[in-house]
Amino acid sequence: MRMTTIAAASAAAVTLVLAGCSVVPSSAELDAQAAAMMKASFRDEGIATMKRLDQDLGQQACSSDKQPNEAVAKKIEEESMATIRWPAGGQYIGDWREGEKLAQSGRGMTWTDRSAAPTANGGNCYNCHQISKEEISFGTIGPSLYNYGKIRGVKDVADPATAAIVQYTWGKLWNSKAYSACSNMPRFGHAGLLDETQLRHIMALLLDPKSPVNQ
Repeated sequence: MRMTTIAAASAAAVTLVLAGCSVVPSSAELDAQAAAMMKASFRDEGIATMKRLDQDLGQQACSSDKQPNEAVAKKIEEESMATIRWPAGGQYIGDWREGEKLAQSGRGMTWTDRSAAPTANGGNCYNCHQISKEEISFGTIGPSLYNYGKIRGVKDVADPATAAIVQYTWGKLWNSKAYSACSNMPRFGHAGLLDETQLRHIMALLLDPKSPVNQ
């Protein structure tokens, strides 16, 4: 009689467990709950609006717990490449001195900033990269960019032989996901973080032989 009671209790426990498993939310439901929680937890504040929670394909795929498959990664890169706006008049290079100022500045895009205009922002390059040997503190999320142009043989930015690396550098700054689907690098041009003039200055910092980057 005791064994029968134990068996019955065990069967009931299994039934409860199985019943509990049957009501576990699906991945899609959990994603929807997480999205709702995010939207309920934030609000528009100054220039920081709720629109920042909206994700495009690249952001959705690359913030997942699994890397996107080859087909999705290729689609992200193709769509990102199509967004690159090449500089007006083919003018890629500005003033490296201004580029240095932008690289050193981490200002912009916080809710306390008065303007969301690119001209109010810095590039914050040293947060992720080493750029010049004089810099004693820099981030390592990205590779060192010291001697960026020199290593790539850029002796004259106007030389047609350098066109490929010049265009690649511009594209990488404009929308890094065009070259690596899950790149951590800010999409400066695509996201409106910096304008064309500012990007030209950073291009000069990276490529001008006279820049401290290439000394």
